[in-house]
Amino acid sequence: MTTDLLEVKNVYAGYVKDLNILQGINFRIAPGELVAVIGPNGSGKSTLAKTIFGLLTPEQGQIVFKGENIVKLKSDKIVRRGMSYVPQITNVFASLSVDENLEMGAFIRSGSLKSLKDQIYNMFPRLSSRRHQKAGTLSGGERQMLAMGKGLMLEPDLLLLDEPSAALSPILVNSVLEQVAAINQTGTAIVLVEQNAKKALAMADRGYVLENGRDRFEGTGTELLNDPKVGELYLGAAYKSD
Repeated sequence: MTTDLLEVKNVYAGYVKDLNILQGINFRIAPGELVAVIGPNGSGKSTLAKTIFGLLTPEQGQIVFKGENIVKLKSDKIVRRGMSYVPQITNVFASLSVDENLEMGAFIRSGSLKSLKDQIYNMFPRLSSRRHQKAGTLSGGERQMLAMGKGLMLEPDLLLLDEPSAALSPILVNSVLEQVAAINQTGTAIVLVEQNAKKALAMADRGYVLENGRDRFEGTGTELLNDPKVGELYLGAAYKSD
């Protein structure tokens, strides 16, 4: 009997029939783990996240979440089973306030949302003072925090984050990734798709390196950071001197 929260088994998937971006991906995450997914542009990182969340239907393979094959489930059904997804772009409602965005994140809940929102504001203090401000007026970093907060309003067992630090300044990158680590410390398992490969692996329990739609390397974050092949191919020219 598996102890994995999620297992992706030999999945082929893409945006056009018979033209698969994912070429037999295998991936797993245990409850409470933080797993980083890195690789060059076009390697299939975001496609993997979308496929797990039901936005793309695999042509082949299984995606098992909490012991159930969810391949044919739509995203709204997957959410109800305890998974949230924060896309890279268009991840907040710009015309709604911060507070209203959080409420939208809890769309399947009934009853008072005050305690849940208080938890999010405690986790992201910068949002608390902006709760009545429209999301479209927030800084890039604040919007990413709001997007993550919105994803946490359903108290998911698994949070998929697709490039949460994209287009942010180095200072904001550190701030957002620190918040990702803090979320994980609460017990939420996180799949972190991230371009900042070194930072992602440094904070991850385990990691996967994708190339051409395949999982080329797998290991603990430390193992991948210290693997010369991974360093030379995926961690940049400065890898050897760091």
